[in-house]
Amino acid sequence: MADLKDIKGIGPRAICLLNKIGIYTIEDLVTHYPFRYDVLERGDLSKTEDGEHIVIDGKIESVPILMRFKAGLNKMNFRLVTQSGVVGVSIFNRAFLKSKLEVGTGITVIGKFDKTKNVITASEIKLETLTNKRKIEPVYHCTSGLTNKNLATYINMAILMYGKEIPDYIPKTYIERYNFLNKKTSLNIIHNPSTEEKLKEVKIRLKYEELFAFMLKINYLKMENKKNNQGLDRKINREKLNSFIKKIPFQLTNDQKEAVEDIIKDLESKNRMNRLLQGDVGSGKTIVSFIAMVANYLSGYQSALMAPTEILAVQHFNNLKEFLKDSNINVELLTGSATKKDKLRIYEDLKNGDIDIVIGTHALIQEEVEYKNLGLVITDEQHRFGVNQRANLQNKGLKPDILYMSATPIPRTYALTIYGDMDMSIIKERPTGRQPVTTYVKKNEEIKDVLEMMYDELKQNHQVYVIAPLIEDSENSDLTTVNKLKDQMLLAFGKKYKIDIIHGKMAGGAKDLIMQEFAQGNIQILISTTVIEVGVDVANATTMVIFDANRFGLSTLHQLRGRVGRGSSKSKCILISNSDTKRLEIMKETDDGFVISEEDFKLRGHGDLFGTKQSGDMEFKIANLRSDYKILLQAKRDSKEYLLSEERKNDAIKENLIHTINSN
Repeated sequence: MADLKDIKGIGPRAICLLNKIGIYTIEDLVTHYPFRYDVLERGDLSKTEDGEHIVIDGKIESVPILMRFKAGLNKMNFRLVTQSGVVGVSIFNRAFLKSKLEVGTGITVIGKFDKTKNVITASEIKLETLTNKRKIEPVYHCTSGLTNKNLATYINMAILMYGKEIPDYIPKTYIERYNFLNKKTSLNIIHNPSTEEKLKEVKIRLKYEELFAFMLKINYLKMENKKNNQGLDRKINREKLNSFIKKIPFQLTNDQKEAVEDIIKDLESKNRMNRLLQGDVGSGKTIVSFIAMVANYLSGYQSALMAPTEILAVQHFNNLKEFLKDSNINVELLTGSATKKDKLRIYEDLKNGDIDIVIGTHALIQEEVEYKNLGLVITDEQHRFGVNQRANLQNKGLKPDILYMSATPIPRTYALTIYGDMDMSIIKERPTGRQPVTTYVKKNEEIKDVLEMMYDELKQNHQVYVIAPLIEDSENSDLTTVNKLKDQMLLAFGKKYKIDIIHGKMAGGAKDLIMQEFAQGNIQILISTTVIEVGVDVANATTMVIFDANRFGLSTLHQLRGRVGRGSSKSKCILISNSDTKRLEIMKETDDGFVISEEDFKLRGHGDLFGTKQSGDMEFKIANLRSDYKILLQAKRDSKEYLLSEERKNDAIKENLIHTINSN
């Protein structure tokens, strides 16, 4: 297929802007679906009350008069002839539109109607009339420098030029069975809907396609796993394993003990392990994974643990090294930032079997990495890895056992649908010595109380996280908010304490450096977006302050709250919001992530269960696991049926989709 640069109107600058919002291909572009629609319905001046909002179109009758009051403030006035009479229009700070607002030009005005003066104070002017009485207008997630109109133009040009080449992931059988429209027509309608009925119809079709493609990959992996279900022949020295467990400087909880026993039985079984270890925030999954790797070592095999971020990989590496300091087990760290010399040495040692356990990021699945006898693969925060990445790691060994770990509690119904082929171990108990986190809900006007609570902790040499909301519509909104909070915190605490910021748009190395500084106690207040949701354990951080908490799902708030309470000191989480406080009260009532995830599903759907804009299996462009659960179940059944069908043999598009699982 052609590239973005081949689309009329898209130059190098536009490509850079599109890349910023995750659009790299023509398929990415045409499937960048609107996140909402504005319905513009032509109003009638005679039926509009004073002060009411109105949308009306017509032709400009008079030359616009521009008045400038002072720097940054101007006003433009003109008359508009509409179907329901002549009306005056005023608009502020749109001087740049004057040359386009010529007499006779057709426009649409959106604003507030002053019936006494017969004037609309416009909030927006569109340089087009409403072709019908009612218009449904798509609204997209954009970025600074890329307007909604630009994006709509690029998308429609791409559909016009290459619509027939966009792959359709629904097999012909199901297109006919459900009477679906073809892909090009569906894309045209979702980006240019004429009626709500048509929009609803194609939404169902495109949701089904997305969920079908997802379940096709999942079910293909399940089929392949069943074919290769024979496990490794191993015998674990229980006496030596118990000796290691006794040296752990804390008592395992009953849930942890049960999870360990589940894993050991799986490792010794004749069948290949395929287990999901689910644990609430701070429940102690990591030590269970360490015990699993020691057990695997005692049976003569190598282990690989893949973490989603370098900082988390380093944390796991340092913790495991500490646990194994009196043993002969050789542990290495492999990440993207390792020097070429270190990488080559680690590659050689893995191939020769001189490394027993390797911990790292996606660097573990690079083509150059070979293992001598990989027997156990563990992926931490598994939902952050795509199906392809997980498959690539497990394919590095002959038949390694697989353990997935997730700190994101998923309601059981949905977990069984998506991870139905896996055995599950769940850790709910809080480790001994771990203090509960007290949660407070405060209004904006109570900021003085919040600052005093922060100061109380800082005086005790404790550290504080301050979280700013991440607003996806604007590229710079999170940076602006973070910087604004930094100014406020500097005003309150800057003379006594070190304050710094961290956000998702910083380079990985810069983020890691700041997190290390915070972990070492050199920064007392860390202002951040949700980038710290999964990160380093800082036992001395005892306070989490979240501004505009209403912007986050409960599960994300729970994950953020889990960053504190890691040590023996009492900790607190302060949620600041003037709205949606009833929903936030749930956070005060429970610290059970599974209860919270169920509530989140009821209130918001799947999006925030997996964090804010995370990548991997669970990020859908148009589908929603909760509201589209019936479609998911149908897609699951159909994808299973399709994988066993004759139609699959001659379907290049679907085969290509399936085989992306086994490619990098």
